[in-house]
Amino acid sequence: MTDHDEAASVRPPTLAWVSRQLEAGERIVGVEALHGGITAEMRMLTIGTRDGGTHDLVLRSFVDVERAEDRLNREAGALTLLAGTGVPAPGLVAVDPTAEHCAYPSLLMTRLAGRTVLDDEGLETRIPVLARQLVAIHALRPAVRPRGYVALTTADTVVVPKGADAKAWAAAIDVIRQPAPPYEGRFLHRDFQPGNVLFDVPPARPAEARITGVVDWAGTSWGPADLDVAHCSTNLALLHGPAWGLRFAEAYEEAGGVLAAAASERLYWQVRDGLAFSEEVRSVTRPWREAGRTELTTRAVEERLDAYVTTLMDVLG
Repeated sequence: MTDHDEAASVRPPTLAWVSRQLEAGERIVGVEALHGGITAEMRMLTIGTRDGGTHDLVLRSFVDVERAEDRLNREAGALTLLAGTGVPAPGLVAVDPTAEHCAYPSLLMTRLAGRTVLDDEGLETRIPVLARQLVAIHALRPAVRPRGYVALTTADTVVVPKGADAKAWAAAIDVIRQPAPPYEGRFLHRDFQPGNVLFDVPPARPAEARITGVVDWAGTSWGPADLDVAHCSTNLALLHGPAWGLRFAEAYEEAGGVLAAAASERLYWQVRDGLAFSEEVRSVTRPWREAGRTELTTRAVEERLDAYVTTLMDVLG
């Protein structure tokens, strides 16, 4: 097996479990760490076939993660649902949500082509592509709905960044003290953002980028489309600047998506997601820096978050 050090990080019981999922004559010939995840360890497994060829699988393991069983069961259910829908998602191979066989709760899936793209270059053309993909996800009508969404922050847990506009943040926190607005439920990814979308980008034609996959379905939920849109908007605002967060909501509607009719209701969802980021800026920014965006320090992103929350209050408040 190649990449011995990486392979050693996949415990023997897990490797044995993976081997039992393979076709006759197949074997694991390589293991490579994948970067970018926050809650899970990701490994690409190269599988040797009987005819001398190879194909890749992805192993997702939750190490010391709360609700691992629930998250993996939801992801397995989502991947099963998505097969054949036209939404480009990995294929489920096997799941061990309680670590009955593996060292840690784990899920094995097919590997999709493409790569995440977090660069500023070509963003203007990628945003409508992202928006169209999210509209397609929200159009799914599963026979069995996933569980209802869970709010990721409360008014009392928000962490106001140092030097932030205190007045704007106080007003934003007051917004989420109110009851959630009524909404029409939709099938939500719940973490739809550039870090979970794979693109094929022709080297000489970045404007022709197309989506090859959407990954990380462990948060699949039922709730308002505004919540998924708000989450992607906040990510774009922090990666590229506040204006791009606002632009994504526009692009979603241009692609045929329907958001809350009242500005006050849109503000609630947008602000709720923006404030949720205040509690996890450090963990969110680490994979961005690992992906090459080294200028996105915790402090730099806190400043962008302050600018974004202030902009939301100015535009929608």
